[in-house]
Amino acid sequence: MPGHIKLTKTGQPDPDPTEFLIPSMEMKRESQNKVYDAKKSVWIPCPKTGGYREGLLESGNLEDPASKCVVAVGHEKFTHKAAEVGKVNPPKFEKCEDMVNLTFLNDASVFWNLKTRYQAKMIHTYSGLFVVVVNPYKRYPLYTHRVAKIYLGKRRNEVPPHLWAIAETAYRGMLNNQKDQAMLITGESGAGKTENTKKVITYLAMVATGSGKKAEKKVSLEDQIVATNPILESYGNAKTSRNDNSSRFGKFIRIHFTNSGKLAGCDIVSYLLEKSRITEQQEVERSYHIFYQLLQPYGDGIGGGLREKCLLSTDIYDYIYVSQGKTKVESIDDNEELEYTEDAFNVLGFGEQEKYDCYMLTASVMTFGGIEFTTKGRDDQAECQAVGADTFAGKAAALCGVDSTAMIKAFCKPRIKVGTEWVTKSQTCEQATNAVGGIARSIYDRVFKWLIEKCNQTLIDPTLKKSNFCAVLDIAGFEIFEYNGFEQISINFVNEKLQQFFNHHMFVVEQETYVGEGIEWEMVDFGMDLQAAIIMFEKPMGLWAILEEESLFPKATDKSFEEKLKASLGKLPIFLKPQSKTDKHAHFAISHYAGIVSYNVTGWLEKNKDPVNDTVVEIFKSTSTIDLLIHLWADHPGQPTTTPKEEGKKKKKGGGTKTVSSVYLISLNDLMTTLHSTEPHFVRCLVPNTHKKPGDVEPPLIMHQLTCNGVLEGIRICMKGFPNRILYPDFKMRYYILGAAEMASSKDNKTAVYAMMDKIEFPREKYKLGHTLVFFRAGALAYLEEVRDEIVLKLLRWLQGQVRQFTRFREFSKRRDQRELLVVCQRQFRKYISLRDWGWFVIIQKTRPLIGMPNPEEELRLLSERANATYGVYMEKINTKKELLQENTIMEDEKKAIIAQIEKEQGDLSQYHERQAKLSTQIADLNVELEETQSTLTKAEQDRIQCAADKKELEHECVAVKKEIEDIEIAIQKLEQEKANKDHTIRYLNDEIANQDEVINKLNKEKKHISEIGGKASEDLDVATEKVEHLNTIKGKLEQALDEIESSLDREKRSRANVEKERRKVEGELKITQQSVTDLERSQKELEGQVGRKDGELAGLANKLDDEQAIVAKFQKSIKELQLRVEEMEEELEAERQGRAKAERQRSDLARELEGLGERLMEAGGATAAQIELNKKRESEVVKLRKDLEECNIQHESTLISLKKKHQDAIAEMLEQSDQLQKMKAKIEKDKGKIMSEIADVRAATDEVNRSKVSAEKSHKNLLAELTELGKKVEEANLTLADYEGYKRRLTGENADLLRQLQELDNNAGLLAKTKVALMSALDEQKNIADIESKERSSLLAKYRNLEHEKDGLRNNLEEEVGSKENLARQANKAANESDMWRQKYEIECVAKADEMEMDKMKLQARLSESQTTIENLNSKLQQLEKAKLKVTDDLNNLSVQLDQAQILNSSLEKKAKQFDRIVAEWKHKVDGTSMDLDISQKETRNAASELFRIKNAYEESVLQLDEVRRENKNLSMEIRDIMDQINEGGRSIHEIDKIRKRLEAEKMELEAALSEAEGALEQEENKVLRTQLELNQVRQEIERRLAEKDDEFTTTKKNFAKAIEGVQHALESETKAKVEALRMKKKLETDVLDLETSLEHANAANVESQRTIKSIQNRLRETQVKLEEVSKAKEIAREGLMSADRRAHANQNALEEARTLLEQVDRNRRIIEQELADTNESLGDQTCTNQALTSAKQKCENEINTLNHDLDEMSSEAQMSEEKAQRAMIDAARLADELRVEQENAMAIERDRKLLEAQVKDAQARLDEAEQNALKGGKKAMAKMETRIRELESELDAENRRSSDAMKNLRRSERKIKELTYQQDEDRKNHERMQSLVDQLQNKIKSYKKQIEEAEEIAALNLAKFRQVQANLSDSAERADLNEQALAKMKTRAQSIGIN
Repeated sequence: MPGHIKLTKTGQPDPDPTEFLIPSMEMKRESQNKVYDAKKSVWIPCPKTGGYREGLLESGNLEDPASKCVVAVGHEKFTHKAAEVGKVNPPKFEKCEDMVNLTFLNDASVFWNLKTRYQAKMIHTYSGLFVVVVNPYKRYPLYTHRVAKIYLGKRRNEVPPHLWAIAETAYRGMLNNQKDQAMLITGESGAGKTENTKKVITYLAMVATGSGKKAEKKVSLEDQIVATNPILESYGNAKTSRNDNSSRFGKFIRIHFTNSGKLAGCDIVSYLLEKSRITEQQEVERSYHIFYQLLQPYGDGIGGGLREKCLLSTDIYDYIYVSQGKTKVESIDDNEELEYTEDAFNVLGFGEQEKYDCYMLTASVMTFGGIEFTTKGRDDQAECQAVGADTFAGKAAALCGVDSTAMIKAFCKPRIKVGTEWVTKSQTCEQATNAVGGIARSIYDRVFKWLIEKCNQTLIDPTLKKSNFCAVLDIAGFEIFEYNGFEQISINFVNEKLQQFFNHHMFVVEQETYVGEGIEWEMVDFGMDLQAAIIMFEKPMGLWAILEEESLFPKATDKSFEEKLKASLGKLPIFLKPQSKTDKHAHFAISHYAGIVSYNVTGWLEKNKDPVNDTVVEIFKSTSTIDLLIHLWADHPGQPTTTPKEEGKKKKKGGGTKTVSSVYLISLNDLMTTLHSTEPHFVRCLVPNTHKKPGDVEPPLIMHQLTCNGVLEGIRICMKGFPNRILYPDFKMRYYILGAAEMASSKDNKTAVYAMMDKIEFPREKYKLGHTLVFFRAGALAYLEEVRDEIVLKLLRWLQGQVRQFTRFREFSKRRDQRELLVVCQRQFRKYISLRDWGWFVIIQKTRPLIGMPNPEEELRLLSERANATYGVYMEKINTKKELLQENTIMEDEKKAIIAQIEKEQGDLSQYHERQAKLSTQIADLNVELEETQSTLTKAEQDRIQCAADKKELEHECVAVKKEIEDIEIAIQKLEQEKANKDHTIRYLNDEIANQDEVINKLNKEKKHISEIGGKASEDLDVATEKVEHLNTIKGKLEQALDEIESSLDREKRSRANVEKERRKVEGELKITQQSVTDLERSQKELEGQVGRKDGELAGLANKLDDEQAIVAKFQKSIKELQLRVEEMEEELEAERQGRAKAERQRSDLARELEGLGERLMEAGGATAAQIELNKKRESEVVKLRKDLEECNIQHESTLISLKKKHQDAIAEMLEQSDQLQKMKAKIEKDKGKIMSEIADVRAATDEVNRSKVSAEKSHKNLLAELTELGKKVEEANLTLADYEGYKRRLTGENADLLRQLQELDNNAGLLAKTKVALMSALDEQKNIADIESKERSSLLAKYRNLEHEKDGLRNNLEEEVGSKENLARQANKAANESDMWRQKYEIECVAKADEMEMDKMKLQARLSESQTTIENLNSKLQQLEKAKLKVTDDLNNLSVQLDQAQILNSSLEKKAKQFDRIVAEWKHKVDGTSMDLDISQKETRNAASELFRIKNAYEESVLQLDEVRRENKNLSMEIRDIMDQINEGGRSIHEIDKIRKRLEAEKMELEAALSEAEGALEQEENKVLRTQLELNQVRQEIERRLAEKDDEFTTTKKNFAKAIEGVQHALESETKAKVEALRMKKKLETDVLDLETSLEHANAANVESQRTIKSIQNRLRETQVKLEEVSKAKEIAREGLMSADRRAHANQNALEEARTLLEQVDRNRRIIEQELADTNESLGDQTCTNQALTSAKQKCENEINTLNHDLDEMSSEAQMSEEKAQRAMIDAARLADELRVEQENAMAIERDRKLLEAQVKDAQARLDEAEQNALKGGKKAMAKMETRIRELESELDAENRRSSDAMKNLRRSERKIKELTYQQDEDRKNHERMQSLVDQLQNKIKSYKKQIEEAEEIAALNLAKFRQVQANLSDSAERADLNEQALAKMKTRAQSIGIN
């Protein structure tokens, strides 16, 4: 059966469920390593999946809902409103068990928490009062007996989330509070509601089974309750589109219990069975399972065949009602389900006929679907022609037990009452088929309700009194489908009421906690939030009232119902227009708590009326042969044929039939009243996906269910209060760092917390302080965590700074001392060099050892005097020794005489002396062993003292931790006290209940016993005597049992003491573990600091790389700009040349024009009288002018040739420059390629660095794990050492006790030997007496053996005897009564015989018992003494061996610990050195970056100035062109100049052609330059883009590192959580101890009660014995005999005591003699010691003389060594001085380079300024020249004579200008070369930086190698620690075995 717990029948244990309940450590580590930013991590909706995705907030305000936020998800950016964006919870809240504890309670966080837990196989999650259960679509071992034991008796907060935790709280709440409990399980179809209901029922059945014996019934009540599931599932479950086994009805199961919590019964109430599914199904769905089970082959074995009885075929498609959808479900075996259903019918006690009737009626519902009607005539009269037995109509009628023709006639022509007459009404085919469907639906509905009533009858045990119940409500959740009809609005209204109930209950509980904690709070009823919708449904003219009213009107239609709804409810705010996209014909919509739902009212009135053909019902009631069918329709009125008129009137007055809605509302109101009277618990079931795949999640589906189930509504309510809360001790422990002084300022928690919160300016609106808890608003804890993280980071940085200062200062002080010592050494060496040749110094050096030397002859004389004096004393002592020896011989003789006298008087004592000698030898041996053990113990004590000193140091360090632990322990003690008080009250109540139950049982048993006494009064005398004997035997057995119970009580006490010792040990171990945890935290912090330093170093290197790349890009830019500048200068030069050529041309034109003007003047002057003369003169002048012209032409030609040469030279220079530029371009491209390769290398290096960093992080994590393991192992080793110390102390105490016991045993041995001799005589007498009575003894021995055999049997049957103690008490009472009856007869007849027999018997028993006890006691004592002696010797040997082993192990462990400390110190030193090197490199990179930044700024300023100069040059050239144009225009006005202009145009054209060719070449060069510029710009852009990408990558890496640091911090928090969990485990252990104590107390109480009963039986037996003793007088005679025997025994004891006194006197004498002997031996030893001391003194003197000679030699050798050391020191000093000098020179060189660079920068700036000034001056000069040229031309026009001179002057000036321009060009070339040199220098610097980077990489590689070495060392140390652990484990086992021995 699906959902049933299939127990392991093979006997194997249930699987471990922890992975399905608690997140593993790997999951926690993954969540802690998640990337998280407290201020930027947010959730945004994902339109693709319908869920949420995590991103980083870049801009926007989350507090303002209207603001737009930009969120980056990877490389994409999205804009959302602030209302759509939610914050992400910190990683410590990942997979949170209770979602109310989340810091940010938004929809995305709730969904993410559920998703992560579900995908981690944890399907249960708390949400406040809810437990949310997600359907896993897979069987997890979460519902086994092992899991039930986990949750049995536990509170909800003590165990992980589970459905059974809620069930357990409900069960315990019912027992403790005597209040009914209810569990509300809701959810969609396929969410697992029915499965969870079954799980709850099975758990309650497991927990609540009675502990007593079961009744004689075949089936228990628990099995019956569980067996209801198959019947209800087969009749109420069906396949839907989402679930193969969906429950299509709601059920309220009440499980009743007695006062003691025992199961008393169960009843079920059903709601809203889906009747439409009986006759209609969709394609994907199926009808109820029972229809398909009836056709299975298993039914053939039920009775005579189920299919035959039900008249069913094998083909399901014959039945149209159940074959419209799917007919087979793969996940359900219908044959197996039928088997379960049949077994359930049998378990529940259904009768055979009832069962078959139920099956037959179910089959009739199927066959009703096959009835087909046809039309007859024109009136559309329906009729069914096929009415035979083999037709569907015949089969349906047969199954219902009625006639088929009558039934079909009733369907086709039903009767209707019109007035007082019955009239038949014709039906159409559609009406007839609808009537058949209505009858089928109502039959199935009534069968289902009857099954529930029958189950309720069988499930209630009438013998048990029902006190309270635990109810389970399994009902469908809120539904929003594509088409929402009558069923959906009914279910949604139920959920509306349940949600209101939850809201009210939830915040009532919340507000009660607020009031209980004393928080100021205004009470709010959140149940009123849903009141508007409920009022709309329930008000007098509400929805239900309108539906009821319309259902009563026969002419009402769906349209009239819709109009009435809109007219009466249309103005309400929650009654809306239809908004459905799937159902376009929807009529209205309602705003529910879960959303807006559009409803369609089609068919509501028919469904509400649920019409049934009364004529058919009457046929069923009156003619059916099936009793069940008549019973089902008993409440229906039908159509009785004979109805009295009065009854009919009364019936009319009574009202019409009940509608579905009225019945539904009544049952709903009853349900709500019962729920309001119970204590509710809420379970919400979720469907994760629609395709039933485990682990897969569909976000829109889950969010829809969360809204519909009310989970988000509950969170909304929780958000209005204070969802997060912390206990004061936990709050102080975590946030003490925020304000330690404020926390310690007051003992009152509230004042301290207020002071701390005010200090950090935390607003009081966000938190409240209760009596025991601190309450926070949602999201308030995140701010506190941020403040705490900042302080922790600050403290870590400060600690790192302090540590660095300490380490560097230590090195600095060392270097400073070395420097000072070098000066001292140099000074001393100089003094020695200056004095070593001085004679007096040589004499002093040689005589200095002789100062203070003693005179050997004088010393010898003194020594001889001392020797003579001591020898005299020695001789005196020898004489005294001889005298004492003589006295000793005399004393020995006297002693022998005394011993002889004693032997004569008391016997031979030689045996005792021999024994005494043996014992003395043994004592001497033991003393030797003792001395050896004491020596080992002294060594161990020394080691212990060292360990104690180390321990004290550790204790000083642990003081702070202990204070915190004490605070925690105080809080724990308070909680334990409270718990103890509560446990005490619970125990008291349980004891009272148990006592009352026992009293009742006793009274019942006594009642039965009294009734049995009357029947057994007439038994025989033989039976009475046998019973008396039996009672005597029982008395002996009970006495033995009493002794055993007392011994067991002692054992229990001892075990309790051992438990207390173990508890103390556990507490001590806990303290040690806490100390180790603090040490580990400290080490973790140090490692984190190292990681931070490494990250900083990596970031510095990355920044350095970025700076260098930026410098390269800048230099490339500068090169390109300089090239452009050179090209522009060349262009300007050529423009100047062209301007000059144009000016020359214009000058020549003007000269020609002047010549023309002269000729005209000459012609004009020829008209005068002297024209001929003038003509002659003119001709002569013309000749002269021609000569002049020719000369001028020659000069012009020479100038032209020179200009052409210059032009050609200029062209050649330009070609050379272009070649040089191409070469430069090639060089630049090569450099570009190199730079690109270097960039690629740098990228590869960065990738390798990143990889190495990742590997370093991994290895760092592994090292941390190994460190923790090593720390644990070291702690265990310390613990074992402490155990060994305690064990050693115990051994010393036990040794002392054993020595004492040895002495006592020796004394006792002597006494026992004496007593043995005296007792031997008494034994002989007793043997004689025993021989006389041997016959009687043999018989008594046989009886004794029989009694022993019975005793053994009774020991085995002790438990049975304890159980049958009540029967014994009853028999004792009966025996007492019978003894009273038979006593008279006994006194009359058997007194005389009994007296005689008892007299003889008592005598024999007394004698025998005395003799045997004495013998056995003596033998047992001797054996015990010998065993004790052997054990003591063995123990001493074993202890000595173990002590040696322990000392060896201890020394090895100490050596290993020292080695480990040394390795750790070396590693720390190496790390400090690397950090120093890294700091130095970072400083150097920073300095270089600053210098580069300065150069960059200067270069940018020079570029700006160049741009300004270029602009000014362009403006000047434009102005020059304008002036030239004006000159040309002025020249045009002169007509006479045209002739000359025409002559010179040809020359001009030639020059222009040459110039155009030059200009074309220049344009080509310019195009080339522009192309190169474009290429360079592209390269620059690519470089900049790559640099930007690198910057982004470095920023991301920085963020990742920051997140990793945060992950480490979260790991710290998880460590603290682990600490808290350890404390919680401690609490659990303490609770377990308390439980054990309670169980012990119960056991003691049971023992006390058994002892009481035994004492009562003994008292009764004693009374009978007293009565018998009064009758028997012979016992007094026996007593007299006993007295005489006692007198004899006393006489023997007196004799023994006298013998003992004599022996003691002898012992005293012996001891006195031994003391005298010891004194003499001591005096002898002293004398020998003095003699030896004298000889040793003599030897010492000789040795001293020898040593003095050796000292002389050594002093001389040391002097030589000191000289050599001084030389070495001088060499070292010189070497150090050289190193210092080299370092200083390097520093000076670096300074010089820096100054040179600064000077070069300044020179470049000055040159740039000069170039700019020259450019400005050149422009001004050009302007002035042009003005002078204009003036000169005007003056030439005015004065013709100055023509030639001016032309020459202009030529000279032009030559000067050309020279100046060439000079400027040379200077520009030099500047260009200087800039190239600067570029080369910068490239060299880049290479040097690259070298530094390579060196840093080498250092990193070295560090990695060192790291690997350390890792190897750590692995070695781990192996050693494992070996030590194994050795320690062996030692522990040995110690335990010794302790057991």
